[in-house]
Amino acid sequence: MKKLIIIICMSLGSSLFAQEDTSVLRFDEFLGYVKAYHPIVKQASLVIDESQANLMKARGAFDPKLEVDYNRKTFKNSEYFDKLNATFKIPTWYGIELKANFEENQGDFLNPEQTVPQDGLYSAGVSFSVAQGLLINKRMAMVKQAKLFREQAKADRDILVNNILYDASLVYFNWLKVYNETRVFNDFLSNAKMRFDGIKRSVEAGEKAAIDSIEARITLNDRQLSLEKANVKLMKATLELSNYLWLDNNIPVELQPNVIPDTESEAIISNTLQVSELTLNNFNIEEHPKLQSLSFKYESLNIDRRLKANMLLPKIDLEYNFLTQTPDVVNTFNTINYKSGVNISFPLFLRKERGDLKLAKLKMNDLEFEITSSKVQILNKINAIKRELDSYLRQNDLTRIMVEDYETLVKAEERKFNLGESSLFLVNTRESKLIDAKLKAIELENQYFSTKALLFNSLIANPSL
Repeated sequence: MKKLIIIICMSLGSSLFAQEDTSVLRFDEFLGYVKAYHPIVKQASLVIDESQANLMKARGAFDPKLEVDYNRKTFKNSEYFDKLNATFKIPTWYGIELKANFEENQGDFLNPEQTVPQDGLYSAGVSFSVAQGLLINKRMAMVKQAKLFREQAKADRDILVNNILYDASLVYFNWLKVYNETRVFNDFLSNAKMRFDGIKRSVEAGEKAAIDSIEARITLNDRQLSLEKANVKLMKATLELSNYLWLDNNIPVELQPNVIPDTESEAIISNTLQVSELTLNNFNIEEHPKLQSLSFKYESLNIDRRLKANMLLPKIDLEYNFLTQTPDVVNTFNTINYKSGVNISFPLFLRKERGDLKLAKLKMNDLEFEITSSKVQILNKINAIKRELDSYLRQNDLTRIMVEDYETLVKAEERKFNLGESSLFLVNTRESKLIDAKLKAIELENQYFSTKALLFNSLIANPSL
């Protein structure tokens, strides 16, 4: 973390360090900053906040409710009616609703059934469903689905964060690749310059032909041109990397040229991306975030199916209320004074309900196929990437041997050239082959790291950085 603070300070133009000093930005430090401060990572966390808000909204269906209904009519000095009806309701889980009511009515033209005592009439009772809506109803289903959506949102958040870390990893590997290429061209430019200076002195001394200096100068200019192109690519790669670096208060950071990647980072990459052999051996496909997200979605659809199946039952709503004029006296609530009711409804053909249930079952079947297919695809993709990584290890070994052999040939050719037994053309040819081999090794290393990142993306690992 201290190194990162130094890097950020340099990026903001701090004068604590000289321009020629370099600071290494390690891969794990880079991903740590991306995960902590990148706006898209923060945006992914909003999915969980949204799910929490939806859960609060669903639980609101069980909030107690106070209702007041007041009506009054006066015409030609006559009070037709003055009616007050206040109700306090408490919904509960299994379709049962507790209710307390106060009713006060008076007037010259009041409906007789609405006649109540002078001080009003109090009631306390309960209403509930005995068929449709008892074991599951829309309010219960909404709360259960909101809880599942909250868990699904966590899995979806992990997928979003993993994707941005995967993209950031590829950008870092490209930055590392271009930086290594620049080092290669810079090293061979130094060799070409030393060779040109030596040949130039030999030509001036009459020891070599002037044509040799021209050939050496062509090689020198070619190396300078290659280095210049590599510097442009490095500048672009550095700016692209800066897109993923932000400070805590959403301030973007631009890396300075003296910030370089870690060139010995293979072990750090494996540990950071959690793609080591030990991690792969402990991998459980059932804990894969994508499958978990689909599983929560399936459970939500199952709740919807149960709700649709419940709609096939008849709707039978019962209500019973105790009546009293003196609610402060407990024993006045008895079965002598009461108001009760029953409401029964049942569609004859149930075509709408049966159609809804069939659609719910089809959605579940469709998701079952997706879960099965996704599981096979994930496993096959992971196995294919593991085999690809094994192949890259063998290719890297072969490339390293090739580079060592080319280096031996170049050194031998240079000794022969210094002894006058070889030509500058052969030295440059050997050196060009060595450059190509080193560039090929760098490209192969980049592909190896990128494949590790692809495995990280396929596992949807969420590293704790």
